[in-house]
Amino acid sequence: MTETRIGCAGWNISREAAPSFAGAGSHLQRYAGVLNAVEINSSFYRPHQPQTYARWADSVPDDFRFAVKLPRTITHDQRLLEAGALLDQFAAQAGALGGKLGCVLVQLPPSLRLDTAVADLFMRQLRQRFNCMLACEARHGSWFGDEASALLRGQRISRVIADPPVGQPGPYVATTDEAYIRLHGSPRMYFSAYDQAYLQSVADWLRDHAGWCIFDNTASGAAILNALQLQKMQHSR
Repeated sequence: MTETRIGCAGWNISREAAPSFAGAGSHLQRYAGVLNAVEINSSFYRPHQPQTYARWADSVPDDFRFAVKLPRTITHDQRLLEAGALLDQFAAQAGALGGKLGCVLVQLPPSLRLDTAVADLFMRQLRQRFNCMLACEARHGSWFGDEASALLRGQRISRVIADPPVGQPGPYVATTDEAYIRLHGSPRMYFSAYDQAYLQSVADWLRDHAGWCIFDNTASGAAILNALQLQKMQHSR
């Protein structure tokens, strides 16, 4: 089974978490000495130079992996239309991570309804440029039916498991063998920490499923503490 990857949306180390990340080096170097994955969210808002990605890749161990969020210019401004040139630019930038690029994350706007022709072309373009895991966090209900599942499955794109849940109520339908979980914080998104019982339920689920678990409840420093808790549960199984 593929290694479970646990990390945060960013590598900031809070004061409370600092004792678990002792040692010299940058925040990223210290973070990567303990956790095995991170999600780069800043790429959603602004581009990073290839040399920046290369420097990050050189800062982490060989078995560490980055997930990189697709720019909002593609998902929210272009709404997946005529995105070839923008995808080329992004691939040239994030591709500098080399073999440490573990996943490209596509987060769609809540208002973006599934258009199968547009989505199929876009996903093909994305797959042509990236040989890593691809994950899609769609937030409109139309992306959670059979048609969308078949499209994502056909392009080998993992449907994100999000908390709080979005889209269409009902059981999660996997579209690849590797899951991508994004925990945003609940009840207050981006702020609330997850309690021991919830984290145990995630750990139990991960015992039987391969994939990533990324904590996005970063606003109050809860993410990195929750990631450490989940990692401890994984190691104690």
